[in-house]
Amino acid sequence: MQNLLAEKVEQLMEWSSRRSIFRMNGDKFRKFIKAPPRNYSMIVMFTALQPQRQCSVCRQANEEYQILANSWRYSSAFCNKLFFSMVDYDEGTDVFQQLNMNSAPTFMHFPPKGRPKRADTFDLQRIGFAAEQLAKWIADRTDVHIRVFRPPNYSGTIALALLVSLVGGLLYLRRNNLEFIYNKTGWAMVSLVCNHCIVFAMTSGQMWNHIRGPPYAHKNPHNGQVGIRNHCYDL
Repeated sequence: MQNLLAEKVEQLMEWSSRRSIFRMNGDKFRKFIKAPPRNYSMIVMFTALQPQRQCSVCRQANEEYQILANSWRYSSAFCNKLFFSMVDYDEGTDVFQQLNMNSAPTFMHFPPKGRPKRADTFDLQRIGFAAEQLAKWIADRTDVHIRVFRPPNYSGTIALALLVSLVGGLLYLRRNNLEFIYNKTGWAMVSLVCNHCIVFAMTSGQMWNHIRGPPYAHKNPHNGQVGIRNHCYDL
């Protein structure tokens, strides 16, 4: 049994050295997750990423999952006690059937010993699928704390640079006639447009979502129905 466990861990470490998340079909799932012996925790994302499935939520959740797995792989605390994997519906239909799973995406934790409990299934509909929320859930289930590192986003810097370049180019081309800078009507129109954009952004609900961080789903206190901001893919 010890030799078998060592072989499984060695294989998982080899896969982890290549990519943060390794894909599993039915055979690999049964060998490395369901069958003993096992002294490691496995986080599995059950998803449907094939284009014909048209699961936009799956793609969004996968991006967050990749950020989380990369943060773990490149952290100084990385070890062979926690691994990240994925089972796609079109590559492991039998796994979905075995677990009686009929929607995606779903995140599950498979502990080193015993069967997963109810808390080992991530409450995606209530919490959402942000990498930070997943990391907190994993810490609760495994005592492994992952500090999430997000890749830098240069889109704002690039947009600002393009705007400055555009304005600078316009001023350069009109350098011999800059009277339009003192045009009060023009500045009034610019101010009006900017004010409307700010008001629209503040009243659209996006700012409220950013500040409050509302749950992925909520229950209507009047009729008890659950409203979901994004829908999972029904298999």
